[in-house]
Amino acid sequence: MRVYQVIFRQLEADIQRYFKAGDYLPPEMQLAERFQVNRHTVRRAIDELVANGLIQRHQGKGNMVLRQPHLYKLHDGAHFTGNFLEQGSLPSCQVIRSRLMPATTRLAHELQLGQEQKIIYIQTLRKTENIPRSVIHHYLSNPEWWSVLKQFQQGSLHEFLKRTLDVELKRKSTRLGARIPSGEESRLLQINKSIPVMRIKTKNELKGTEQIAEFSISSSRSDLIEYVVEH
Repeated sequence: MRVYQVIFRQLEADIQRYFKAGDYLPPEMQLAERFQVNRHTVRRAIDELVANGLIQRHQGKGNMVLRQPHLYKLHDGAHFTGNFLEQGSLPSCQVIRSRLMPATTRLAHELQLGQEQKIIYIQTLRKTENIPRSVIHHYLSNPEWWSVLKQFQQGSLHEFLKRTLDVELKRKSTRLGARIPSGEESRLLQINKSIPVMRIKTKNELKGTEQIAEFSISSSRSDLIEYVVEH
């Protein structure tokens, strides 16, 4: 491994351990003295950090550390709260609206229901470190859960279902896409329309059955979440 690559690896580890978004790395001359190399070698290491999206050069100011996306692992038990807790973050959930509603033709198809059948709709805003990450539309097939679910206000929806109704859900399918955010999504996620959102459509079934219990559509900030598909 070349010297600049060794320096890159060390600086990458330093950024993960000691720096937060908006901090600046020490000046290149100081780094050259630390690693006992010339500034050209340090610049090559900095180039690698820039190429990997870890820092951004600011003319006259230095090299600023960028906010890194959280990893979101997609597997049959994946859910927002658990994913972020595993990474040491403190996720929060805000219920924006919830109600009973008739299933549209499309939702009836996704949930394998008759058209106009009543379903539960819950819209949530998910944050970590008080930064908006995802807006999620949850559509649940069993209207009998409404008397309990209308009390849901925070935390993991799936954990709430398990705790209050002894209902456990398992991910059946996931569809991923990307698009320009809507006006509401831009407002809730605090982004402008130049930042695309990842659009995730998920079907969850009752564990141990093939019955679709939930269809959800989430719109997540593409600059803050990176999806990992496990095989």
